[in-house]
Amino acid sequence: KKIVEEVKYSGSVPSCHGDEHAHPAPMGCGFFKLWSQSKLDGIPPPKFDSEEGKAAIIEAGGVYECLSGTHEEKVVYINFVPETTIAPKADDQAFVVDAWITGKYNLDVPKYLIAAASTVEQLNGPLKAKLIVPDPNNKASSLTDLKSLCCCLPN
Repeated sequence: KKIVEEVKYSGSVPSCHGDEHAHPAPMGCGFFKLWSQSKLDGIPPPKFDSEEGKAAIIEAGGVYECLSGTHEEKVVYINFVPETTIAPKADDQAFVVDAWITGKYNLDVPKYLIAAASTVEQLNGPLKAKLIVPDPNNKASSLTDLKSLCCCLPN
């Protein structure tokens, strides 16, 4: 609950997802599944289960999304554009790693990015990654059109 309150206090909306194939549904988040099974080196497992995490997020006014269909992520986006994220698209699925949060929440950058990469690898995800960096010519503060606001650098 502490991190959920911290996210809310910072002005962000806490959120999580699951899918229609997992039981319980919140376990459909691949990162949470690996984390709860102690499969992410150097990151101790949570002291709560997926349903308790979902409940804490909803209780704080956050959002839970149940993803549908098969997982067919084609790319990993590593987003460095502050205060933005990439909305999920059912017909164009991607793993999204909002790397900018490492600064906002004082996280260990290498540990965070290694955990993200490990998650993708262990879930047999895409081998293509794109770094999304701020466009120095654009002063926009929200990500509404990925192509106009960011420079994408293929791996």
